Amino acid sequence: MGMENPVYMDHNATTAVRPEAREAVSLALAVTGNPSSVHGSGRTARRLVEDARDAVAALVGAQPASVVFTSGGTEANNLALRGWPKRAKVLCSAVEHASVLSALDGIVEIPVDGDGVVDLDALEALLAEGEEGSALVSVMLANNETGVLQPVADVAAVAHEHGALVHCDAIQAAGKMAIDFGALSCDLMSLSAHKIGGPPGVGALVIAGGIADDWPLSPVLRGGGQERGRRAGTENVPGIAGFGAAARAAGEGLADFARLGGWRDRIENRLGGHAGSRVYGFGAPRLANTSCLTMPGVEAETQVIQLDLAGVAVSAGAACSSGKVEPSRVLAAMGASAEEAATAIRVSLGWNTTEDDVEKFAEAWIQVHGQANVQAGAHAGAYAA
Repeated sequence: MGMENPVYMDHNATTAVRPEAREAVSLALAVTGNPSSVHGSGRTARRLVEDARDAVAALVGAQPASVVFTSGGTEANNLALRGWPKRAKVLCSAVEHASVLSALDGIVEIPVDGDGVVDLDALEALLAEGEEGSALVSVMLANNETGVLQPVADVAAVAHEHGALVHCDAIQAAGKMAIDFGALSCDLMSLSAHKIGGPPGVGALVIAGGIADDWPLSPVLRGGGQERGRRAGTENVPGIAGFGAAARAAGEGLADFARLGGWRDRIENRLGGHAGSRVYGFGAPRLANTSCLTMPGVEAETQVIQLDLAGVAVSAGAACSSGKVEPSRVLAAMGASAEEAATAIRVSLGWNTTEDDVEKFAEAWIQVHGQANVQAGAHAGAYAA
């Protein structure tokens, strides 16, 4: 297997740009005009932004007016947690993305069970400790490392009983499963373009209509009235246009995306039977495309390097740590030992993954594991001698 045509299995880090998004970006780059200008050129640019706003809103079942465009998912998460009147308590699940857990000091973590699902009883108890109406709860829809889905609607029911606001990081879930913003009952939702086949550097925060009136948003970026005063700065028109095109394509491809679940299961069944590999979050509902699995006795960094040499791209946990391979906070929160978690990699399929990719990955994984066993045996023999 050569590097000329690598097998890309790291779609949760970033997925391939969809042809529709690439075309939309190119067309938008040909438009000269600031979307805040009132002349014809400005109105043309504004139309691109608003068409994309419609598409992004439709992907998650929200109203277009509730969509605030940002520079990406990280900014959307920060705006969600930092943009509201100070909360006396901010509660986040222990498996949230770093852009949530690091957004504020003093965040209280909500524990999860062995499959990584948030503990609703613990959430209830934590909310009961504080003053009613003083908390913000942030729980993701799908975990970026394990694919485990959270019971966001149940979280919202518990939180709203205590007058708390609810934020949902849906960055990994969007485009991979049907999302109904209203049915989830969350107040805020974060999205990112490059996870659904759009360009990097653009995201969105969805804000439920009623809460904006009760708790006016304080923008994190100031200096202009863009995005209805919620996010200053001239809009990234080409990026936003690409986001909208990707959202339309992802929405139309949801049913087809579900097929990846069968391929993921094939990977897990084949590798688990071959080497006793453990799959994290196996007992919980998961995204169809994601598997976090161990290769017993082989560190994740070694696996990533060896698989890369074999022409297969995977990752060790989240891809947001400047290329560092460090122990996973997510797996630790799920009760994994440091030793076992150190052998876990994330395999994530995408909209353009093929069945041949799946087979090549499985073959490469088995080969890497076999080589590791041979080397381990050689070391043991040398030591015994």
